Amino acid sequence: MNRRRQTAISLAAALLSGLLVYGVYLLQLKQIHLQETEEVVVAKQFVETGTKLRPEHLTKLALPRSAISPGMMTELSEAVGMETSVPLGSNEPLLRWKVDKYRLLPHEGQSTFQIPREYVKSISNGIRAGDEVVVYLSDAGTTSRRLFEDPIRVAGVKTAANLEIDNPKNPNLLSMASDDKEAMYASRRDANGTIDTINLNLSEEQWLSLDSACKGGTAKLIVAFRASSIKEDER
Repeated sequence: MNRRRQTAISLAAALLSGLLVYGVYLLQLKQIHLQETEEVVVAKQFVETGTKLRPEHLTKLALPRSAISPGMMTELSEAVGMETSVPLGSNEPLLRWKVDKYRLLPHEGQSTFQIPREYVKSISNGIRAGDEVVVYLSDAGTTSRRLFEDPIRVAGVKTAANLEIDNPKNPNLLSMASDDKEAMYASRRDANGTIDTINLNLSEEQWLSLDSACKGGTAKLIVAFRASSIKEDER
């Protein structure tokens, strides 16, 4: 009887020892896995340009360390409250250059330029601060062309009385920040004036190109509203 008891105790001890070793092994595997991956901030679903990021827009995803770049955000608190400068795809890692806190301010290498009235032939009336526009050059002596390949950020649009064009009861920027497309559309319809001057965020090279093209007086700018600034969901 004693021998059987000792055998049972030995077997139980061996089993417990095996389970302990296996548990340590699993913990080591988990530790190695954690060391080889790191969580980064990603978009839960498609996020449009100009959206103010909220916690429900974001989640975290573990990626291999070899796939992580220095520009990726790793903390949700760093991303919440930022505005998207470009669209974000589902599960796309959030890169710092794709978001901005103050979208109306010029980026690095840019300045805000008020475009002289005599340079402008027409400005789309739907343009508001924070929008992206396409700038064309119209010249009777040559073929009209697009002046800049990339869209340009609007820093401000004002009336002849130097008032920012907007709907005071429903500011466009607040609607844009909350991603309320209906309110954005309404604010563009119920504006408080007609655009007299427009301020654009341009690089030095872009401004010099624009000034050189228009200062002779024969070429004029056509500033067109870019549809992606207030894009409806695809149906």
